[in-house]
Amino acid sequence: MSRSIVLFNKPYGVLSQFTDRSGRKTLKDYISAPDVYAAGRLDRDSEGLLILTNDKHLNRNITDPNRKVTKTYWVQVEGLPTNIAIACLESGLILKDGPCLPARCSKIKEPHLIWPRQPPIRTRESIPDSWLSITLREGRNRQVRRMCAAINFPVLRLIRYRVGSWTLDGIEPGEWRILD
Repeated sequence: MSRSIVLFNKPYGVLSQFTDRSGRKTLKDYISAPDVYAAGRLDRDSEGLLILTNDKHLNRNITDPNRKVTKTYWVQVEGLPTNIAIACLESGLILKDGPCLPARCSKIKEPHLIWPRQPPIRTRESIPDSWLSITLREGRNRQVRRMCAAINFPVLRLIRYRVGSWTLDGIEPGEWRILD
């Protein structure tokens, strides 16, 4: 069997698996490529790039934190993070499940590829929001959300833009493409 790699732009509200006993939307509702499985996960309330493959070696390379495959997230947060808050993310925070590796983090303008989310995020007139680009070499459960909460900037929207050298460029939400 030849190696298959699928790039999928996972919409909000979709589980990163093919089955669900509760009837929620899953990968099966979008992807018809045979015999591929998610290399890592995105939470149901996160969006963006999900890699699917039938290659166990590639899956391990993407998901094993020792392999140090970087993943970049565009993160809309409540508030305006200070340079001190950014420095905390970059130096590596200590969360309840242990220390995080240092992250690359920067303030950014709203990314040009952003699509409307359904349902829309909640906003408050009295509290501004802003965007960060956060690049990790690990991917623990809800890590970006927990890191941002630790510096007192709750996540409103989380989009994974890049895994390794693959990006969301040219892939609309709910669409996928097979790499040759």
